[in-house]
Amino acid sequence: MGKNKLAKFANMEEYPHVFQYPFSVLQEKGFEMRGKWNELFFKNDNPIVLELGCGKGEYSVGLAKLFPNKNFIGIDIKGARMWTGAKQSYQEGMTNVAFLRTHIELINKFFGEGEVSEIWITFPDPQMNKVNKRMASTRFMKLYREILIPNGIIHLKSDSNFMFTYTCEMVKENKLPVLFQTDDLYHSDLVDEILKIQTFYEQQWLARGLNIKYIKFECQDRDNWIEPELDIEKDSYRSFGRNNTQSLKEAKQ
Repeated sequence: MGKNKLAKFANMEEYPHVFQYPFSVLQEKGFEMRGKWNELFFKNDNPIVLELGCGKGEYSVGLAKLFPNKNFIGIDIKGARMWTGAKQSYQEGMTNVAFLRTHIELINKFFGEGEVSEIWITFPDPQMNKVNKRMASTRFMKLYREILIPNGIIHLKSDSNFMFTYTCEMVKENKLPVLFQTDDLYHSDLVDEILKIQTFYEQQWLARGLNIKYIKFECQDRDNWIEPELDIEKDSYRSFGRNNTQSLKEAKQ
C-alpha cells in the first residue's frame, strides 16, 4: 500500500463521522448504532439517505448541502476514495453527512428495519456477467427492503445501457412503481438540482458523449422477487481509471 493511501487511512481514523469496522469485529460485537443512527450520531429524527458505492463521496456531500433536513451516509469499501468526501465534509463542519466503509452486502448489519428512507446507486459496476453482484438485482432488492421504510425510494443513475436496461426490466417484472425514468437525463424534461451533482465517473461519461440514464422507483415488499430473463447487449466500452484525470482531460478536448 502506498504512503498516500496510508496517510488517507490515518486521516480517516481521526474523523468522527467515518466508521470503519473490520468484518471480524462486526461478527464478534455487531454494530452498536444499528437502528440508532439518528439517536446516537445525527442527534435528530431526520430521514436517512444512503449512497451505495459512494466513491469519492460527491453525491453524499452534494446532497447533504442541498438538503440540511436529511441525513446522508456514503458507503464504499474503498477507503482511499472515500477520503475525499470525508475530508471535505469534515473541514466544512457538516453535521448531516457520514461515511461507512464496508461491503454493500453487509449493510443490513449496520442499519435496522425501516431505518433508511432512500438509497442512491450512482454509476455502479454493471456486472454484466454476474447477476448476483449487480446492485439492482433482486438479491440486493431483498437486502434493501430489510432496511428501507415502506415504499422507500431507490435512485439509479448510470452511463451503462446494460445496467439501465436490466434495472428497468427488473422493476417492470416485479411491478414496482416508477416515479421517473429516462435514458437521456440531460435532454429530458426533468429539472432537479439533485441530478446536477456530477461524480468523477459521470464527468468522464459526459466527456465521452455518453447519455446518462436515470430511474427513480419505490422498492415495495414482494413475497416472490422475479429475476428478468432477457438477453441484453453488453456495453462496448471501458471506463478510465478512477484516478486517471489526464484521460478525462484528453476526452474533454
